[in-house]
Amino acid sequence: MSVLLVTSSPRGAASHSTRIATEFAHKLVAAYPAATLVVRDLVANPLPHIDTDYATGIYTPAEARTKRQAEVVGVSDAVLDELFAADTVILATGFINFNISSTLKSWVDHVARSGKTFAYGENGPKGLVTGKKVYIVLASGGIYSEGAAVQMDHAIPYLRSVLGFIGMTDVEVVRIEGVGMGPDAVTAALAKATAKVDALVASSVHTAIAA
Repeated sequence: MSVLLVTSSPRGAASHSTRIATEFAHKLVAAYPAATLVVRDLVANPLPHIDTDYATGIYTPAEARTKRQAEVVGVSDAVLDELFAADTVILATGFINFNISSTLKSWVDHVARSGKTFAYGENGPKGLVTGKKVYIVLASGGIYSEGAAVQMDHAIPYLRSVLGFIGMTDVEVVRIEGVGMGPDAVTAALAKATAKVDALVASSVHTAIAA
């Protein structure tokens, strides 16, 4: 197994999404003796937001790109290489203004590339990133998985849509909810998320053995 862990919270060591996702990745790796782990920290090493050089460079033949175009497309190519090499992808983000972090959005913008991760044919668009298991670890101050606030969750619907568009449809979500509701709520949310992570790791191992 090859695991790609992508973290994006600006809260550093205080980040619940980074903590749970990192523990998740290490538990998966520990469960598979030959597993490898690649970590992309989008806060320590943020990807450039797409700009004119990127938007034109990805459609310009490599030999004709300017130096700047080559640099930004090269960054995108490196991110794509990591994605294609992974069997399992863990995306971690905080819930920021009802959506994902801007750093994770930049990652999405770099991996969603026509001709690379999706293509258009006679039957419409087709995702080219297939055969991968994806886990989304989302931390939020409130409860958005149920109740009146469900409609305000634009993070999970967006990620499911864009990941599915490029071919990644096997997606599981680990929520760390209610962390803005006091210390007891934080403890309960972390315990619930950890229990789900442990169950997902056990399920992964069981599936691998059965296969």
